[in-house]
Amino acid sequence: MDRQPMDLAGYREHALHGPCFICRLVAGDPAYAHEIVYENAEHLAFLDKWPVLAGKLLVVPKRHLEHAVTDLTEPEYLALMATVRLVALAAEDVLGGERTYLFSLGSQAGNSHLHWHVARLPHGVPYEQQQFEALAFGNGVLAYTPAERSALADRLRRAVAARVAAAD
Repeated sequence: MDRQPMDLAGYREHALHGPCFICRLVAGDPAYAHEIVYENAEHLAFLDKWPVLAGKLLVVPKRHLEHAVTDLTEPEYLALMATVRLVALAAEDVLGGERTYLFSLGSQAGNSHLHWHVARLPHGVPYEQQQFEALAFGNGVLAYTPAERSALADRLRRAVAARVAAAD
């Protein structure tokens, strides 16, 4: 898949001075729409608009929380991590690859809404291009067409639904 340059200055400006994009997404603001692949009463999972790896997802609590440890009770934390795991397993079903990266980023200065990244490292990526290098915006982001993004989201939704059904 083709890559396009990431507008790092624009991204930084929006992260520092724009509204919380996750809260806008949860509120249903069409300007912040993403391809949602899973939703329950407390959490949302959706395709990243700027994926550095194919099928990169974000998993978020719907409630605006900022700290991955102290803003959640232990049961809330475990429920969020169960959702992260569910989505990561579905991503493995759909995308294959050799490793799933799970990480939470953000800052009090910008992108403060708690979010977990789920990123599949494809097979065959040389070691020097893995880990931090594979996640770097400086390498550009994947350029999905709307149809490609929608088709991928559909495959991920079906994989998540199959896992939920199997667990019931």
